[in-house]
Amino acid sequence: MAGKLYLCATPIGNLEDITYRVLRILKEVDLIGAEDTRHSRNLMNYFDIYTPMTSYHEYNKVDKARYLVEEMQKGKNIALITDAGTPGISDPGEELVRQCHEAGIEVSSVPGPAACITALTMSGLPTRRFAFEAFLPSDKKERQQVLNDLKNETRTIVMYEAPHHLLRTMKELLEVLGDREITLCKELTKIHERAEKGMLADLIEKYENLEIKGEYVLVIRGKSFAELEEESQERYREMSLEEHMDLYVSQGMSEKDAMKKVAKDRGISKRDVYAQIHVMK
Repeated sequence: MAGKLYLCATPIGNLEDITYRVLRILKEVDLIGAEDTRHSRNLMNYFDIYTPMTSYHEYNKVDKARYLVEEMQKGKNIALITDAGTPGISDPGEELVRQCHEAGIEVSSVPGPAACITALTMSGLPTRRFAFEAFLPSDKKERQQVLNDLKNETRTIVMYEAPHHLLRTMKELLEVLGDREITLCKELTKIHERAEKGMLADLIEKYENLEIKGEYVLVIRGKSFAELEEESQERYREMSLEEHMDLYVSQGMSEKDAMKKVAKDRGISKRDVYAQIHVMK
């Protein structure tokens, strides 16, 4: 019988956050795939775990995943861990999971800490709907596209950032998204854990004069539906009636349906739209 892959969540700071189940599985499996074996060795030593480890990281994820799948096909059970948190979340583990599904290997996720969820729940911002963006792309064009896509996001936005890029990213967010409520979370689960909530512009001004250290999770309020509606109405007010009609006709709508949509957008009757269009003609 083929083996199984276990995605084991490890602490993001406080070692007490590891679960009994994760500890048991790490001791029982045949092999542990670790993002950084030197880093994970400290965790293994702390909990007296002596299971063999092999490196699995961003730069070997495709070829190493093939090897691990082959080992599981031979009957070995393998656990995958990341340096901190849940494997597969902003992590090369998703490649191994993909290959396991293609090969018919069973995958089980053993839950535990995740920085994005930890920060979201303590942020004081809406938690029912959220969008996780991890780290913004380093490529300038792709980064701008992602930021533009987030401009009208109505869900709470969660992202990660390194200390030396924090100010730059906050300034980009302010430029593209406008001044929003934001919570900066740092040193999660550790002694100096901190969640600082405020307006983006105010926190930028404050952090300009601080020495920034540690990894950050940014939790940003999404745009409200009322704000989106107001912005739409503003755009429509700036359009002529003819331009408004052309907008929908160019999208493939019939003239009749376009008139209905324009009337709804502008809060006027379809009869008024019809009359004005024919006057212009």
